[in-house]
Amino acid sequence: MGYSRGMLVLGIETSCDETAVAVISDEEPRIRANLVLSQLAEHRPFGGVVPEIAARAHLDHLDGLIVRALETAGVGFEALDAVAATGGPGLIGGVIVGVTEAKAIALARGLRFVAVNHLEGHALSVRLEAEVAFPYLLLLVSGGHCQLLRVDGVGRYRRLGTTIDDAAGEAFDKGAKLLGLGFPGGPAIERAAAAGDPARFPLPRPMLGRAGCDFSFSGLKTALSRRVANCAGEDGRLDETDRNDLAAALQAAIADCLLDRTRNAIALCDGGVRTLVAAGGVASNRALRARLETLAEGAGLAFVAPAPALCTDNGAMIAWAGIERLRLGLTDTLAFAPRPRWPLDPAAAPAPGAGVKA
Repeated sequence: MGYSRGMLVLGIETSCDETAVAVISDEEPRIRANLVLSQLAEHRPFGGVVPEIAARAHLDHLDGLIVRALETAGVGFEALDAVAATGGPGLIGGVIVGVTEAKAIALARGLRFVAVNHLEGHALSVRLEAEVAFPYLLLLVSGGHCQLLRVDGVGRYRRLGTTIDDAAGEAFDKGAKLLGLGFPGGPAIERAAAAGDPARFPLPRPMLGRAGCDFSFSGLKTALSRRVANCAGEDGRLDETDRNDLAAALQAAIADCLLDRTRNAIALCDGGVRTLVAAGGVASNRALRARLETLAEGAGLAFVAPAPALCTDNGAMIAWAGIERLRLGLTDTLAFAPRPRWPLDPAAAPAPGAGVKA
């Protein structure tokens, strides 16, 4: 079936701890419904995401969320042209839940099925809101992923750099846990940092000034842990001033690392791109956005980032990536197997460190 305007696609995202469903059109208004059911309450007692709990919550809530999304969009299943679901990478139990649901809907309703790479959802999300032409440079930063990629088109990605250990979002989450700020860490660190002095506590900037575009954040987490131990009182707790200053120091260190690596990536592109895009949950950090915008402006590039609601995991980006693929005639069969790992650039060399998510 060829591409025709007016496509309406149901998008399902279940790769981690948010059950998300959206109905997206390729005509204005594009976003007809975009619902996200957070699992923060379920995971907060554990200080992080528990895969088994996440998968069970997806099972419990996905059916009802799909019904609500269709009601919000004012359409029924008969109005849909296709259903898209995150096929990986992610927590495999959750991915299986979403893919199985999408396949069942596609089979029962005679719809096309698209298995979307979660990272491609982030990579293309900016085009849901803005006319961003290929190629562009993408800084993809989230809880599980930290990469710099040249985006040449749908399905065409060249990885310039990746983390050799932890992702930036993980550094935020672990840092927040060390500081007693709770989960999720990114927003908690940003709030505390707003009242803190980033210069009071020196923290390292791993990889800063080195050639290439790879990232490293594990050493930064270790350094923060030592600072916390030195500052904590006899009861093991931090006072509010120390907590805020340490949060500000951590946020500044992470941003410095991201900016340095992105600067190298811009140089590698050597004028071949006109836009710097930031996507993923960490890209919703306002301080980071401001610094990236300044970096882009200095390099003669436009800077674009999706709205914060489209930076964190959501069904809209999955449905939109489905539309982008459908425009090119790309669909998947019901034999598609969910994938815990799924690199955007299969030709990229393995990362030089351990524990890296593809």
